[in-house]
Amino acid sequence: MQLTAELSLYPLQSDYIPIIQSFIDAVRQHQDLQIVTNAMSTQIAGEHQRVLEVVGRALADSYETFGAQVLVAKFIPGIVELDA
Repeated sequence: MQLTAELSLYPLQSDYIPIIQSFIDAVRQHQDLQIVTNAMSTQIAGEHQRVLEVVGRALADSYETFGAQVLVAKFIPGIVELDA
């Protein structure tokens, strides 16, 4: 089963840009997924379990490194055309 996710990360620290960039960089390491980042969100598409695994690991690592953050996620079954 395929899955598309749209993610927006909101760090609870004032210096938030490096935190967001670190999360995006962690997700982008996975060449087996389609990944597009724009000004509002990062969109990821691929095999259902793999998308969840990559997002979960990137978020756990980000929490461990930077502390409290809010991740807003939308999950859509199937592959949706990703917008840049």
